[in-house]
Amino acid sequence: MNKIFTLFVMILSFSLFAEKIYWVNVSGMIDNGVSTYIDRSIVSAKADDADYIIFEINTFGGRVDSATKIKDSIINSPIPTIAYVNKRAISAGALIALSCKTIIMTDGSSIGAATVVDDKGEKQSEKAQSYFRSEIGSTAETNGRSKEIARAMVDEDIEIDSVITKGKLLTLTSKEAFKLSMCDTIVKNTEDLYSFLNISDPTVIKVEMTMADRIVRFLTNPIVSSLLMTLAFLGLIFEVKTAGWGVGGTVGIIALVLFFGSHYIYNLADHIEIIIFLVSIILLSLEVFVIPGFGIAGILGILGIFTSFFLTLVGSDPSGDELINAGATLSGSFILSIVGIYMMTKYLPESKFLDFIIIRNKEKRGDGVKNTKHFEELIGKSGIATTDLRLAGKIKIDDTVYQAVSKHEYINANESVTVSKVEGNKIFVIKKEN
Repeated sequence: MNKIFTLFVMILSFSLFAEKIYWVNVSGMIDNGVSTYIDRSIVSAKADDADYIIFEINTFGGRVDSATKIKDSIINSPIPTIAYVNKRAISAGALIALSCKTIIMTDGSSIGAATVVDDKGEKQSEKAQSYFRSEIGSTAETNGRSKEIARAMVDEDIEIDSVITKGKLLTLTSKEAFKLSMCDTIVKNTEDLYSFLNISDPTVIKVEMTMADRIVRFLTNPIVSSLLMTLAFLGLIFEVKTAGWGVGGTVGIIALVLFFGSHYIYNLADHIEIIIFLVSIILLSLEVFVIPGFGIAGILGILGIFTSFFLTLVGSDPSGDELINAGATLSGSFILSIVGIYMMTKYLPESKFLDFIIIRNKEKRGDGVKNTKHFEELIGKSGIATTDLRLAGKIKIDDTVYQAVSKHEYINANESVTVSKVEGNKIFVIKKEN
């Protein structure tokens, strides 16, 4: 009985006094998804009274604004933070590592090369370099490390005797970093890491990215965001060119919700962007459903969406380069959308796909629209457009309503039309005077 009690006390003591470590994996592209993931990890570690947070770093870098948010979160953490550089902490990864109180590097790993570059790898303006140079220098200084060595990781014009010559960007190996006190020790594995920290048999809680994190991170990827913007523009422009509401508008709205929703979760889209976006959608809806033709409401709606996209892309406190990049991304998406709508207008009317996205899904029992199959006898007959034909719409011939397509011209409601040809279940019309 005494042995069982002793064993119980030992187990209880171990559970009470064993160090609790939260293990956070910082790998791949540093973006706002990683920033949110690290914030959540620190909050969880604090709530669980963890003894340490270990950030295992293996990254070539990423977004400067995301790295800065991560730096702030780590520095403000009430729990001791440890950077475990496993292979590399390059660019934004170097800032994250220097944010931690303790830096431990594996043998053969590296840290540095923190010049700010764009998506093409080209060096950004001096304003951007100056900001990041100051950011990484002050971070290193806060944790008792060399400010100048950290700044030399950003600026190749900084020269330090016996460390780096002018004209070269500083990247340190693990041995060089240890020699210059930019890391605290070099280890071969996690056992060596725990030994250096005087930790034996710790309780390790690995914080993983959730599926929701991964999905939102995917949606905020610059390439995916650009694709969502293109789909939104394409869908909404296509909807404006067709009668009623169809697949184009639905696809556009879904793309917009995914774009703004994912960016809002990561605090890239604020209330102002969301409000502009919603007002723009209302204006476009009025243009499609209420106001005949295409006028000021439609123009303001598209401009409003354009503006909300731009404000979301630049984020808060954007640099000049970030403004230029956001404008280029947005312009590229818009131009691609215009090219897409031109191709759709030119080739889609004669394709079977149009039957699905515009015509067949518009036919409802009791709406007066006759099924448009094999109506060759209508060729040459005249009628009246009962809706605008921006691409597709409705016409009336001899008191019967048909779905029709105007391939080459815009036809307003109540204008006279003539059936030019019939292909399968599609009726093509032109203005009567033509």
